[in-house]
Amino acid sequence: MILAVLVISSFAYADGQVNVRNVAVLPQATGTNQNYKFNHQPLQSNCMAKLPLGSVRANGWLRHQLDLMTDGMTGHLTEISRYLKPDNGWLGGEKGAWEEQAYWFRGYYDLSVLTGDSRLQAEAKRWLDAILSSQDEDGYFGPKKLKCLTGKNGQKVCDLWPHMVMVEALISHYEATGDDRVPRLLSRFFRFCLNLPDDQFIPQVNIEAFGDWKPVIQASRAGDMIPSIVWLYNQTGEDWLPDLAYRFYRRISGPSGTFLSDHVIDFTQRFAYPGIFSQVSGESWQMDLSEYWYKEHLTVWGQTPRGIFAADENVRPGHVDPRQGFETCGFGEFTRSFYLLAQLTGKSVYADRAEDLLFNHFPAAMTPDLKGLHYLTASNQPQLDAGEKHDYCNKYRQISYSPFEVYRCCQHNVAMTWPRFTENLWQASADNGLIAWMYAPNKVTAKVGKDGTEVSIETDTEYPFRGLVSMKFSCQKPVNFPLYLRIPAWAEGTSVTLNGKKVKADARHGEYLCLQNTWKSGDHLEINLPMTVSLTRWPRNGSVTVNRGPLSYSVKIGERWHQHGGTDAWPELEVFPTTPWNYGLILQDNDPAKNFRVIENTDKLAMQPWSIEGAPIQIVAKAKRIPNWQLDQETQTVPGLQVSPIISNEREEEITLIPLGCARLRMSCLPVVGRGKDASEWREHTR
Repeated sequence: MILAVLVISSFAYADGQVNVRNVAVLPQATGTNQNYKFNHQPLQSNCMAKLPLGSVRANGWLRHQLDLMTDGMTGHLTEISRYLKPDNGWLGGEKGAWEEQAYWFRGYYDLSVLTGDSRLQAEAKRWLDAILSSQDEDGYFGPKKLKCLTGKNGQKVCDLWPHMVMVEALISHYEATGDDRVPRLLSRFFRFCLNLPDDQFIPQVNIEAFGDWKPVIQASRAGDMIPSIVWLYNQTGEDWLPDLAYRFYRRISGPSGTFLSDHVIDFTQRFAYPGIFSQVSGESWQMDLSEYWYKEHLTVWGQTPRGIFAADENVRPGHVDPRQGFETCGFGEFTRSFYLLAQLTGKSVYADRAEDLLFNHFPAAMTPDLKGLHYLTASNQPQLDAGEKHDYCNKYRQISYSPFEVYRCCQHNVAMTWPRFTENLWQASADNGLIAWMYAPNKVTAKVGKDGTEVSIETDTEYPFRGLVSMKFSCQKPVNFPLYLRIPAWAEGTSVTLNGKKVKADARHGEYLCLQNTWKSGDHLEINLPMTVSLTRWPRNGSVTVNRGPLSYSVKIGERWHQHGGTDAWPELEVFPTTPWNYGLILQDNDPAKNFRVIENTDKLAMQPWSIEGAPIQIVAKAKRIPNWQLDQETQTVPGLQVSPIISNEREEEITLIPLGCARLRMSCLPVVGRGKDASEWREHTR
């Protein structure tokens, strides 16, 4: 069904009319898109289609992240990681192979295409040739040891979880090159999956019988194969593929009691499975189920800014404070789920959620040079040491930075996060148009209109730090197509100009503004997204987070970096505070603008803005120290928040806040200082 949109105006400019309309929900595909593949029957129609890999090229600060990845840990992981040695099973070797290689290669291949780096492309080809030539007569491909694992009890299992990840790299390769070896291999492999005996296809596994937890993982993540099955169906139309999607879906483990999953990565993948599967089943309530699981989980454990939740690998009853960490793998997996759900629904909220994660938390998960990462990133985390006794779920090193195996899964899986963000900035709309779905400096080249005319749009912006987004068009001939502009949920008062003339439109935040126009080379579109200061008040304890536009802010804490291991080329690093962090905010007025002063650096944006030195925006606030709020001496973890308002007899100070994504040492949920009847002293931490 195509949902109606309201035409609100026709805007005249020098060369004709632009039809302008607000769109709450994007139109769904009806088989009319001539340029990109949307869902074929009997699948439910979708609203957006991801453009092929290479259609969107990063510029500016985003391109610099890809270059840092190339020169940093991801681009050199074959030299660092023991899992990527030539004798691993994905390259045909006899040694074991599992998710680590697939995690890395999924992002590494995309990075090689997006950067055009010859070294990366040569390495990617080596892996591709080995993987594509590894298929057996029965259709299985990849590490031979995973084909049939045998437990001490005689149970036999085919471990398909790593393939769910590696298949995505092969699809990327097809998108970039059209290599017809990929659909042929996948068709035969999926036949293998369809023909596996029930007792070997994602069964319940006795961990003790196998002496390993790895064969269990595929049961909780079986839904990850469904998007790839759908992709192949849209390529080949083989009518047995939807049946295979049903087979995978039925093997997904059930919820862990009241909540879907205790495990951070399982949840970031599994919450989306019902919605993703709804395109196969036709059951619209399954999309509602995905949103139910998401909101239930975030309501309890998401008392922290911008979409992460309190799970230092596992959520734990009573551990809901913003000092709890979020696993680095989760940034890529969570946003991947948002991209997939958005392509089905067209909802702009998934772009808001992806930007929240990637602009506010993900940069701090890595060193500014992208040569190391840590396992856990928290919203309140004023010290990153190499200790192993922090108040987290696991008791080993988790928050200092390292490129090595100490963070095994994240070490490899981090490779997909910035590349996948780049690829999803733009989407194809079902009516032969384009959707500016997320914002960053880039250039997109895509086919539009009924005749598939190629158009390029170059986006120049310092978003998310500043709200001006400038787009310049280039095409061989004028072409009529709809351009959808996502208006972020926070962006009230957005305005748009075309060729210097203001577009007469009510750009509603949280929706899309559609400009149906005959576009030509030289057209210049500007979107102005006003960024105002706002506060989030956290209901469990009355603490506050300061926001501006798509970014939340942290106390600026001086950083002392210390190498505690590794090598000169690949150091392992701790970060210690050199300035106070234990502040409570003074709020004297209900209007946030009256409590804070925004200072913008008018210089050109730093190539690496995601650092304390490169932060282009600062917010000045009034605050007081809370002397009793100190790191726990045994665990070196910041104690949890106490209920505001807090009494402080310290002098009033002006403190500086910087974007949360620029701060490796972070304090973003802050108590409020006051002296009302409900105010209390901060209780000194005792064990």
